[in-house]
Amino acid sequence: MNNCFIILAAGQSKRFKSKRLKQYSIYRGKALYEHSLDKVNKSGLFKHIILVVNNKKNIKKKIPKNIKIIKGGNERSDSSYLALKFIKRYNIDNVLIHDAARPNFSINLLKKILSNLRKYKAVIPFIRSSDSVKYKFKSNIYNLLRKNIFLTQTPQGFNYKNLFKISKNNKNKIQDESSLFINEDLKVKFIHGEKNNYKITFKEDMRCNNVFFGIGFDIHRLVPKKKLYLGGVKIKSKFGTLGHSDGDPVLHAITDAILGACGMGDIGQKFSEKNEKFKDIRSTILLKNVINEIKKKNYSINNIDINIILQKPKILNYKNKMIKLISYICEVERDKINIKGKTTEKLGLIGKHKAIACEVIASVNKND
Repeated sequence: MNNCFIILAAGQSKRFKSKRLKQYSIYRGKALYEHSLDKVNKSGLFKHIILVVNNKKNIKKKIPKNIKIIKGGNERSDSSYLALKFIKRYNIDNVLIHDAARPNFSINLLKKILSNLRKYKAVIPFIRSSDSVKYKFKSNIYNLLRKNIFLTQTPQGFNYKNLFKISKNNKNKIQDESSLFINEDLKVKFIHGEKNNYKITFKEDMRCNNVFFGIGFDIHRLVPKKKLYLGGVKIKSKFGTLGHSDGDPVLHAITDAILGACGMGDIGQKFSEKNEKFKDIRSTILLKNVINEIKKKNYSINNIDINIILQKPKILNYKNKMIKLISYICEVERDKINIKGKTTEKLGLIGKHKAIACEVIASVNKND
């Protein structure tokens, strides 16, 4: 079957109340719309994938060739129809339409919808309401039977020709495509949806529950005639750190904190100083290696808090460069990285400018 998946990501996010539109806000390590896009593409169930956005320039990620990006309309129904009109050239059999604000659907749900489309023209996932529901009409309030309440979800599946014909003739604003079939008194097959497939509407909905924390610490002796790297940035100094790699205590502590949060051991296990392969290697390479590993295990970083403990040099002028580089390597927004410079009031090895230490707390999210 020639199936197409449409992701609607052109909304105005009025209830989200943020300077950044909801669909581009970071959720569990990546932009909200990317969750649906990546999951659908990975499923291999769809020959064509269409991403509908308000502005193509907002899409920074490199998009595979089988995914097309088009500009949406002012209303949801406008964006939906523009996408349906666009895919007419592909001779589509079935189309699934999905709100980018629902990132947590499963591939199994996609398979159930496609399976039912062999028999039905419209397949809609729903869940039952666990709340008591009231209905207001003018000044009167009515009780509704909870067992008769269907909370519909997306993605919603349709026979393409049927949906396109109805959408073409529709002049009203709609909340979802199933409304078109119901308004035309056409048969709709309702199937059980997923409780995890909730819609993100408000900022509070972005909070993650599967959060884990890790602590990292590293210290390196300072010696003359060595380079000094802190947070991946070369620091102007007469002294540098002594180490098997480039001796960057900041990136080493970050690496340990992330490994600890993910339950994946420590930096010594991953990159043993007995291995000559890691001799003088840049710590940026080691940290990136770890980031790639945790991504494979579906972890993403929430935030990183860093204390750099040193007597000198002062790091104030280097903080922004460090944050920029760490943000790039760890694939986390810059405002989720905090760096603080601390001294020991000239006490101990650090106070005598004989060592630099760093401690880090990192939080990660485990994505389903």
